[in-house]
Amino acid sequence: MNATAIHKTIKVNYPVLGMSCASCAGSVESMLNAQEGVVKAAVNFANSSASVEYEEGVGNPERFKQAIQSVGYDLIIEQNEDTSANVEAIHAQQLATLKQKTIWSVIFSVPLVIIGMFFMNMPYANYIMWALATPVVLVFGRQFFVNAWNQLQHKSANMDTLVALSTGIAYIFSVFNTLYPEFWHSRGLHAHVYFEAAGVVIAFILLGKLLEERAKASTSSAIKKLMGLQPKTVTRLNPDGSEQTVEIALVGIGDVLLVKPGEKIALDGEVITGQSYIDESMITGEPVPVMKANGDKVFAGTINQKGSFQFKTEKVGGETLLAQIIRLVQEAQGSKAPVQKLVDKIAGIFVPVVISIALLTFVAWLVLGGNNGLTQGLMAMVTVLVIACPCALGLATPTAIMVGVGKGAENGILIKDAESLEKAYRINALILDKTGTITEGKPSVVGIQWLEGAAHNLPVLVAIEKQSEHPLAEAIVKHFEVQTGKVTIQQFDSITGKGAKATYGAHTYFVGSKKLMQQEKISIAPQLQAQADSWLNEAYTVIWLSDEKKALAAVAIADKIKSTSATAVAQLRKMGIDVYMITGDNPQTAAAVAKQVGIEHYIAEALPQDKAAYIQQLQAKGKVVAMVGDGINDSHALAQADVSIAMGKGTDIAMDVAMMTLISSDLQQIPKAISLSRKTVRTIKQNLFWAFIYNVIGIPLAAGLLFPINGFLLNPMIAGAAMALSSVSVVSNSLRLKFAKI
Repeated sequence: MNATAIHKTIKVNYPVLGMSCASCAGSVESMLNAQEGVVKAAVNFANSSASVEYEEGVGNPERFKQAIQSVGYDLIIEQNEDTSANVEAIHAQQLATLKQKTIWSVIFSVPLVIIGMFFMNMPYANYIMWALATPVVLVFGRQFFVNAWNQLQHKSANMDTLVALSTGIAYIFSVFNTLYPEFWHSRGLHAHVYFEAAGVVIAFILLGKLLEERAKASTSSAIKKLMGLQPKTVTRLNPDGSEQTVEIALVGIGDVLLVKPGEKIALDGEVITGQSYIDESMITGEPVPVMKANGDKVFAGTINQKGSFQFKTEKVGGETLLAQIIRLVQEAQGSKAPVQKLVDKIAGIFVPVVISIALLTFVAWLVLGGNNGLTQGLMAMVTVLVIACPCALGLATPTAIMVGVGKGAENGILIKDAESLEKAYRINALILDKTGTITEGKPSVVGIQWLEGAAHNLPVLVAIEKQSEHPLAEAIVKHFEVQTGKVTIQQFDSITGKGAKATYGAHTYFVGSKKLMQQEKISIAPQLQAQADSWLNEAYTVIWLSDEKKALAAVAIADKIKSTSATAVAQLRKMGIDVYMITGDNPQTAAAVAKQVGIEHYIAEALPQDKAAYIQQLQAKGKVVAMVGDGINDSHALAQADVSIAMGKGTDIAMDVAMMTLISSDLQQIPKAISLSRKTVRTIKQNLFWAFIYNVIGIPLAAGLLFPINGFLLNPMIAGAAMALSSVSVVSNSLRLKFAKI
């Protein structure tokens, strides 16, 4: 590929069919990464999906599909509204088939075990067991042999290979001993049969797969809930005022929709007639309904309560907030945590290693086992193949990630990827911006003090602030605009982090902070300073207006502290996290706000670059720093932080900037997000511990390690049950997260 060629990349999630274990996921992933144009591919065994980023015009989804089919799996590349439903239908059909196979294999296996354990000496016992085991192994367990054969053709191996080898060897050995018992009798040995082991192992593994599939389906329930929030049809108002029920796909931007009491809102838009309370809890996680009237924004997936209203659509299809949330959650659930890379490497060599151990076990028994060395060696080999479980390893991390990300989405916490979740676990320092984060972000003017005879300069103040984009400037314009006439200013210049200056008539005027006044050597009259100090002690922000020589006015602006800010800070400190506030505001206001919410460390009069520099200082001391901001003004600091958290403001959410996005502006969501991260990482560690320990203990036991000590040999049937249980226990442990309090 030409190194200088620059292509736009496309990131898509494709459903993958036919994977049975983590080794399968590894095969599909390596095959996708080998395709031309693929920048990065990650396959998630837990939700049977592949996240593929490829270069537009170079990568070809049709070729991806063919490559995956060549190694015995399938990729669904069709991307339309019905894709999700079709995949759901395929999985439902596969689950129904698996259920039928499991039920019948159990029905045949029960008499098989009874005869094998208690009635071995009855007439034709071996032939009856052969008849019972054959449909279990060759019909209900056929998929294991077919998949193993497909893997062998591509010089690969997976869990199906282990199951096919173990049950196939036990079955063929038993058939031989049934037909030719004299081969062993002539050598003074008994012709053992192991039909019950082959049949019961298949039954247990099918049962384990059934339980596992059901549990895995529960891990993605959050996505299904989100997808179910959007109605299929809406009531559209035609230009003549008539109502028409139409499919959501036919609605365009600018259409007027009617929402009746109890209905779900289908798309994003702005209320134009009527008012009502809207339940936004499924989007924001906040349980209290929000009042919506003319001019207010409404979002897809939220539920109208008692009133009726009309709104004009502003975003449709994949552009709605709900669609963006679903996409983000899907991408995050399909992403891989850094720890998963090690697990993937182990899973990639797991099956060949297990087969090698099984062969070594057989040889060891053959050499050291005496008269029964062959039969016992054969059973030990079968048991090793049966008990080894790459699935538990493969499911340990992704199932916990899926549940954790899903639970976050249900609580209004959007997590960008698994790495973000893992990083948030280690946060021990958190930096908060003041305006809009600790405070409401809705500044309003509460007072103005003029130098005697200077009040005629009000139009100049408003004219300068009109050209500024700062929220405080907006508050001044909103408050004073109706009181002034228009004046035209020249040479407007914004002074970053301090204010602005402009020329009007023969004078240059400055509007901004005390720092700007000091920088320009502006004198401040004692009566103005006294009033400013009084306001500062009340946590108000003071903005100054001056000419070239003296301050003309001080304006007090209040930005109400959120009711939950102090509680959130207390919760964070209780979690062992140091909380810092960095603001561009003056030291007195910063001190007053910090005192009110319980923050010990704060920096005032900080410029945007100062925030990033302070984060670097904390990181140099070994701190893992999270930065909370609006994702736009704080972009430099957010990029510098180990974990960036954006506070949501409806559709203005900076989803692509932050590792975590809190749809609600409630600061109490931050302790919740960190708590969720800690619980998820703890679950991953538990899962990996049990998956590794299970295999580390199970495989040597199966090989007969204890036999020389106490004569213990593990039964293949027990090994099959243990293997099935290991995967189910890992998924079940992840599902506990759904009910954990955060």
